[in-house]
Amino acid sequence: MAGRGGWRGLPAGIWALGFVSMLMDVSSEMIHALLPAYLTLGLGASALAVGVIEGIAEATAAITKVFSGALSDWLGRRKGLAALGYGLAALTKPVFPLAPSLGWVVAARFVDRVGKGIRGAPRDALVADLAPDGRRGTAFGLRQSLDTVGAFLGPLVAIGLMWVFANDFRSVFWVAVIPALLSFALILFAVSEPPRPAGRRRVRNPLARAELGLLGGRYWLVVLVASLFTLARFSEAFLILRAQEAGLALMLLPLVLVAMNIAYALTAWPVGVVSDRGGKVALLALGLGLLVLADLVLAFAGGLWGLALGVVIWGLHMGFTQGLLAALVAESVPAELRGTAFGLYNLVTGVALLLASVIAGALWQAYGAQATFVAGAGFASASALGLPALARRLGGARPAA
Repeated sequence: MAGRGGWRGLPAGIWALGFVSMLMDVSSEMIHALLPAYLTLGLGASALAVGVIEGIAEATAAITKVFSGALSDWLGRRKGLAALGYGLAALTKPVFPLAPSLGWVVAARFVDRVGKGIRGAPRDALVADLAPDGRRGTAFGLRQSLDTVGAFLGPLVAIGLMWVFANDFRSVFWVAVIPALLSFALILFAVSEPPRPAGRRRVRNPLARAELGLLGGRYWLVVLVASLFTLARFSEAFLILRAQEAGLALMLLPLVLVAMNIAYALTAWPVGVVSDRGGKVALLALGLGLLVLADLVLAFAGGLWGLALGVVIWGLHMGFTQGLLAALVAESVPAELRGTAFGLYNLVTGVALLLASVIAGALWQAYGAQATFVAGAGFASASALGLPALARRLGGARPAA
């Protein structure tokens, strides 16, 4: 069963977690697809402010993941913390339509990302715990694909509601509360945690030096490569700003995330299935090449068709890298330390995303969109230097089946 491809052999809990992620992403992306335009047009924020807000929000989530991941290892349980994170995110969604100023939006985004941080590492560790041996690439690819389906359904719903509500941002934000509450209900009642294996070691202090030493060199190399990738991939908010600059109508701005996430969703699962058969580094290299190409197209191709092509290639890059990196993290560490491993992984990559978003915002404000995307292509090309070392460390071996 573990060696079979496609959807067969994956437990129902992995599917349920995928739909939990999908519903929350419908909610989050309904807001996120409109937020850069709302900040710049409705509240007068600059491109640099958008970059700082997005970077801080994601870094907050990343820092929180360290502690929630370590706590899940100490408890030996994952579901409760994941449910807490989804519940907190659902409860904070009404703050967006109620916010009277930029400060309130920043606070809402901050608290929402705390919820994401609480749930992220325990949920990913739970996916790894539920997945059969030799199927973790498939499992993470499936969860990522369903998550990304929500990421393009959300902007589509936002487009329709912007038309229905005559470009009233706040009314759309109110509707976004509904799928968030459904996501919280689904994880409470449809996801069951697997029994703890009898021989699994108890972890007293997951963040102690001795425990961190057990994560191993292969894990830290995966983290390094992922961080270099992230420095080259700043927030998708800049794709929306690029579309706004290219002349896309306000009501249609969410189409940027729709196109990106359709490409992402269609590739993440198949790439995960292929990765379980070997060739993970080659797939990562292909994904990195796609990012360089996307940056160059967005920098130099004119008009809306050039924008569309660049956005789709950006989505393909995400599908070739994000689920695969998560699977490599899960396969590189002892099972009892997966929560801590995912937490640290997300902390380091979150700091990299903060730096990337601030740099992108500063370049955009000083030199324009073209300089921002050219710099992204340069960072992406430089990050390829870490792939040969990763290939040597993995040695071409397949995960144990």
